Amino acid sequence: MTNARKYKPFGKIPITNRTWPDNEITRPPVWCSVDLRDGNQALAVPMGVEQKLAFFDLLVKVGFKEIEVGFPSASQTEYDFLRRLIEEDRIPEDVTIQVLCQAREHLVIKTFECLKGARRAIFHIYNSTSPAQRKYTFNKSKEEIIQIALDGVRCVKSCLPMAEGTEIQLEYSPESFSNTEIEFAVEICEAVKKEWGASKDRKIILNLPTTVECATPNIHADQIEYFATHITDRDSVIISLHNHNDRGEGVASCELALLAGADRVEGTLFGNGERTGNLDIVTVALNMYTQGVDPGLDFSHISDTANMYMELTGMPIHPRHPYAGELVFTAFSGSHQDAIRKGMAARAKMPADAVWDVPYLPIDPHDVGREYEEIIRINSQSGKGGSAWILEQDYGIFLPKAMHPAVGAVITAAADTLQREVTPAEIYDLFAKQWLTKTTPLKILDLAETHLEASSSAAQVMCRASIEWQGKTYSIGAQGNGPLDAFVAALRDTPVPVFSISAFHEHSVGTGSDTDAMAYIEITMEDGRKFWGCGKSSNIGRAGIAAVVSAVNQMQ
Repeated sequence: MTNARKYKPFGKIPITNRTWPDNEITRPPVWCSVDLRDGNQALAVPMGVEQKLAFFDLLVKVGFKEIEVGFPSASQTEYDFLRRLIEEDRIPEDVTIQVLCQAREHLVIKTFECLKGARRAIFHIYNSTSPAQRKYTFNKSKEEIIQIALDGVRCVKSCLPMAEGTEIQLEYSPESFSNTEIEFAVEICEAVKKEWGASKDRKIILNLPTTVECATPNIHADQIEYFATHITDRDSVIISLHNHNDRGEGVASCELALLAGADRVEGTLFGNGERTGNLDIVTVALNMYTQGVDPGLDFSHISDTANMYMELTGMPIHPRHPYAGELVFTAFSGSHQDAIRKGMAARAKMPADAVWDVPYLPIDPHDVGREYEEIIRINSQSGKGGSAWILEQDYGIFLPKAMHPAVGAVITAAADTLQREVTPAEIYDLFAKQWLTKTTPLKILDLAETHLEASSSAAQVMCRASIEWQGKTYSIGAQGNGPLDAFVAALRDTPVPVFSISAFHEHSVGTGSDTDAMAYIEITMEDGRKFWGCGKSSNIGRAGIAAVVSAVNQMQ
């Protein structure tokens, strides 16, 4: 890439003693969804009236109190949609609709006609102010651009009698604020504010769009702080953000601008919008949540929200999208899986309101309606702890920690061969095939046990069995202080290599009459090699014997 010289740095904002770097976000802004306008116009196939009605209901359910419903003077669909909202009384009393309109008299009149019957509305007008827009689009001076804005305000004011019974608030956007000289942005907004007659009791919304993201987030924060400290009568103004994402920094720019004094945020669910998208309100809101700030929006069932969004817009959500993506609560890395597993196990013993600190999970999945079962998935990069977690969570199989490496090696080898993720069902099948159902080289053909009268304080059991070892059948029998001890003693009269039991674990699986015993046994050979086995039976003694057979069959 050799043409970098045709680009130049954005430059700095003339601000000293900036305060935003030391500020914190301690409360949410006023949220305004522009999904039904900016989001809709960015769709290859825009939504119809019924889809927009369903989307409006979704936004209300999430908790938006300000919703831009569209550009009713621009198309019949948008006009009909707004009339349906009003005539069918679909707008809750605590929700304010917002309409967008170019400052042309016939469009303003049509918009006011469409608003008849609404309780409250934000009337949003705009004109472009950047040097490039002034030069190439309008061929007008700064003074002429200011005049366009003032003519728009006067046009709206002249039509206010048409809004009898409707409370109207003005919003003005110096479109392309992000590329406009900051002094000129303040100048034109001052003129608009004065013309509208804004006051503490009649606030004007001054919306400062990052129409095209052209600088780093700190520069944007400087722009907002400069504006907030230079606009007069600050208590008569609501400073609003409308970030786009051309540099991939929309969320960061919004967050720093909130630190710099912004009061309000316009954006869309999951960042849908022109080019690289609008601000993703879901991410900003849940970022606040993870810092202990209630965002005032409800994403406690984020999968339901995401599914409806995808159904209505036809837009996908990336599997790595923050908070909502399919894979964001999933770990494939072995070290990550192990840390998550340990963190979750410790968390289970804590009070429900304990500070969240599980490794690799910045938010509790349950808080957004996700399940812990989704946290760990297995592929060839996974470690020993991940497979154990799946068996534990999905099948109630609590492997001894020392057995994890053996099980993990089998599962990751299979994933490597398949060259894909393995499902929980496949993990169980691989485990069962290797440890529960394997019958070579040792297989029990028949087994019986007799409890003998105790000749001392220790009870004795006689074990008789018919086994197959490497294809040959042997009849064996021996006594021991239990079925397992007797069976191991009986094996010593066969060619089965000599071993000793070096670890034993057991637990129950299931409840009531369906309860089974799981036994895990580690055997140590005379040469020091160790092998783990697992057995399952309704009888704990038989489970232990099955675990011995399983361990012996790992020697191959």
